[in-house]
Amino acid sequence: MKTSTKLWIGLGILAVASPLGLYLPAKFKAGGAWGEWEGNELGHLVGFVPRGFRNLATLWHAPLPDYAFRGMQHAGLAHLSFAYIVSALIGAAVCVGAGFAAGKLLSRKNRQLVKKK
Repeated sequence: MKTSTKLWIGLGILAVASPLGLYLPAKFKAGGAWGEWEGNELGHLVGFVPRGFRNLATLWHAPLPDYAFRGMQHAGLAHLSFAYIVSALIGAAVCVGAGFAAGKLLSRKNRQLVKKK
């Protein structure tokens, strides 16, 4: 089996496993994912919200907040699991596409440099 095929299979497995982030915190009575805190949650965890965090909080709004589609934020775990998998596939597709685009761009520049010599 080719290495690229193994990588695609691994990426698919990770996408399908992404809903574990919904089930495991509930099972072990843990909080949200590390580093994905909102201002209120961060304030509760450390006792204050840094000024820069508060100032930048309105700068970025996620395209799929909480990895769910509009209106699904309060859906059952089965619907949220589907949304997590779709979000993982979209994110993976964006990353793979950006990687391919960067590779094409860099290889084109490299060919131009070789031709000039």
